[in-house]
Amino acid sequence: MEDLRNAERRLQAAQLAGDVEALDRLLDDRLIFTFGANVQTKADDLELHRTRTQVVRRLVEEDLTVLTDGRAGVTWFLGTVEGSVSGTPFTARMRYTRTWLHDDEHGWRIIAVHAGMVE
Repeated sequence: MEDLRNAERRLQAAQLAGDVEALDRLLDDRLIFTFGANVQTKADDLELHRTRTQVVRRLVEEDLTVLTDGRAGVTWFLGTVEGSVSGTPFTARMRYTRTWLHDDEHGWRIIAVHAGMVE
C-alpha cells in the first residue's frame, strides 16, 4: 500500500512541476479522466501540461486514502488545488478518485480518474 501512496505523491509532484515525462510514466495509455461533463484521455491531459494551458501552482492535501488489492488500487484525494487554465486563475477544493493498475514493467499507473469540486 505504501508504494501506491508514493506513486500518488509522485503524481502530485509531477503536476506541480509540469513534468510531462513523469506524468507520461504515471498515466496508463488507456486513461480516461472525467470531470463533470468533460472526458479526457491521456493525450489530452499531457497536452494541457505540455502547452502550459493548465498549470498547477499549489496542492494542499487534506486527506489521502489508499486501497490496494493485488495489482489494482484506488486513491481518494481531498484537498485544495490552485493554478490556472488558459491563463485564468482558479482555486478549488477538489476530490479525486484515481484507479491504478500495477505491473512489473511500469509499476503503478493511473487508468481512470474522476474529479469533482467539494463545497
